[in-house]
Amino acid sequence: MLKKIADAWRIVDIRKKIIFTFIMLCVIRFGSNIPIPGVNTSYFASFFASQTGDAFSFFNAMTGGSFESLSILALSITPYITSSIIVQLLTIAIPALEEMQKEGEDGRKKIVSITRYLTIALALIESIAMVVGFGNQGLLVSFDFLSVVVAILTMTAGSAFLMWIGERITENGLGNGISMVLLFNIISSLPADIVTLGERFLTGKSVAVKVILILIMVALAVAMVTYVVVLQDAERRIPVQYSAKTVGRRMLGGQGSAIPLKVNTAGVIPVIFASSLMSFPVVIAQFFDVDYSTFGGKILLCLSSNNWLKPGNMVYSIGLLIYIFLIIVFAYFYTSITFNPLEVANNLKKSGGFIPGIRPGKPTSDYLNKILNYIIFIGAVGLLIVALIPIILSGLFSLSRLGFMGTSLIIIVGVILETMQDVESQMLVRNYKGFLNE
Repeated sequence: MLKKIADAWRIVDIRKKIIFTFIMLCVIRFGSNIPIPGVNTSYFASFFASQTGDAFSFFNAMTGGSFESLSILALSITPYITSSIIVQLLTIAIPALEEMQKEGEDGRKKIVSITRYLTIALALIESIAMVVGFGNQGLLVSFDFLSVVVAILTMTAGSAFLMWIGERITENGLGNGISMVLLFNIISSLPADIVTLGERFLTGKSVAVKVILILIMVALAVAMVTYVVVLQDAERRIPVQYSAKTVGRRMLGGQGSAIPLKVNTAGVIPVIFASSLMSFPVVIAQFFDVDYSTFGGKILLCLSSNNWLKPGNMVYSIGLLIYIFLIIVFAYFYTSITFNPLEVANNLKKSGGFIPGIRPGKPTSDYLNKILNYIIFIGAVGLLIVALIPIILSGLFSLSRLGFMGTSLIIIVGVILETMQDVESQMLVRNYKGFLNE
């Protein structure tokens, strides 16, 4: 890997892209330390200190700690991610957007524009809800009209600025810009997470015990990373054979191929959907004075991941069962709207392809659907293992910072693998150019 990085650095174009990406990420880190005018920067710090659940720690990790410190980039790129998912879902439901997606480059540009406008709208809505909802509870130093407007505009502009940086990285830097921004935000929270683990497990221990515990932590981290890499790369390859055709005196076609079906077909989307759906009522409840001794209050306690797997109140872990169920449901739902077995079967039939032993048309679609259902379940279980580890540790050991584990780890591994593939493809193109020039 180090040799590949060194080879990439020797290529002038790739070196420029690496430097540009690094400069943009430094700008993001600088902006993450500039507080919003008129806010109490310690408000959310104390709020997060009382939250040990995975949903809140994951959201704070996605913002690189900017949300906790209430910087001008507090919303980060979460509105853009949400708007991208919404547009992707609407593309399936609205025929006009589906046709637009099939128009090629022009259609893609239109969908990107829609995503941008929706991002600004979501950022504005989130800013208003946050500032108005928490403003008189200590978020704002002075809860007046001017302070509210300044805070709302600053947070919205910060999210738009990050979206712009992400697009510039995509055009002039390495990999997908939005993914790189998200990766950098998560990695920036690693030092604080490591310090938290050290304080929780190493404080007061002897040197020998500390060494053993550190080795165990490193081994677990390596095992987790290896597991996530396997989960991300694992796929089921369905063999496809193409019929041979006679053109004049030549025999064309007859070659074999394969349909790659990823085990983790939906990525981290099911976990994000499930976490958002579970935490939404809990966040709304923060705006009101809720009596948690009532039936409705106890339901909120079940929905909050802060109360799962607590030795003294295991009854609230019913919410964990709901969380597991939602992840599996969303894994099937998201895959069903992104992969259409009937469309794949029709395309194979039109191109003269078939799966050995399976008749073209609907039998092929039914076969793909059957295989896909098995794969989705395996991928959902694999995703659950990664997602539940920080929840288990939070519940049993009351750890408040585990942003680098679970869903965040899947994002880190996925973005790094994607970026490495992008660099390798650019190097391969340049090697071909050099060969042709010679």
